[in-house]
Amino acid sequence: MSRKRTVVSVQSHVAYGHVGNASAVFPLQRLGFEVWPVHTCQLSCRIGYPDVRGEAFTADHVGDILDGLAAAGHLGRASGLVSGYLGRAEIGGAILRAVQALHAGEGTGLYLCDPVMGDDDAHGQGRMYAAADIPDFMRLHLVPQADVVAPNRFELHLLTGLPVTTIAEAVTAARAVLAMGPRLVVGTSMPLPDRGEIGCLAVTAEEAWLVRTPRLTLPQPIHGTGDACAALMLGCLLNGEAPPQALSHAMSALYAVIDLTLRLGEIEPQLVAAQDLLPVPPKLFLPERL
Repeated sequence: MSRKRTVVSVQSHVAYGHVGNASAVFPLQRLGFEVWPVHTCQLSCRIGYPDVRGEAFTADHVGDILDGLAAAGHLGRASGLVSGYLGRAEIGGAILRAVQALHAGEGTGLYLCDPVMGDDDAHGQGRMYAAADIPDFMRLHLVPQADVVAPNRFELHLLTGLPVTTIAEAVTAARAVLAMGPRLVVGTSMPLPDRGEIGCLAVTAEEAWLVRTPRLTLPQPIHGTGDACAALMLGCLLNGEAPPQALSHAMSALYAVIDLTLRLGEIEPQLVAAQDLLPVPPKLFLPERL
């Protein structure tokens, strides 16, 4: 049974704006993949806008969709699966079944777990917005089944309980995540001594790589960039790029999207306007081996 160039994306979804699947699907398509989106919720727009409407889907609903894909043999032929915001831990059980079907196909499908649980505020203080039972579920169930885990700085701390205030501490924490089962940890929004830069890491059991990008001055946060980043990273890996090159490509493409969004005066990631920059970023930020 041959693998198709297809990725299953299990995340939240919004009609207006770009977070969750609305941020992840298009970058994967521009990298050459068919994408099968499975929504954990569907809202009119992201939380933070006024008068948000919609609903979070039940674990049974999400499970029915994923189980249907598995029963039809589609999951076993997919190239990869990415999961993001769950909403509730029960949905993770459906994702675990989907990952088992993905890996059962030929054992070559990649599962990237984006452990969406929280992030840092403007002052660098971590804040959790996931349900209280999500961190334990991630740590005990999803992360051990993942091939790649892509936490931000705060999520890396939540997964390990270790301090993540320097690059050295981030590498140590990433290796603690590797001990849970994954082969690669991609750490985003990592602390650097130069506050004018943002660091992103790719860490395996043998190597660690760092990509630095300039820290752009944002009039307000641009949401959905982490979802796009995880999708880009998975797509680059599935396209055969080694971890340091995939990290360089993904971070360079994401920087180009944010830069264009700022220049256009928008607050939602301008993925369509930047679509030609996703497969071929105009400026590559090269990986440094640590």
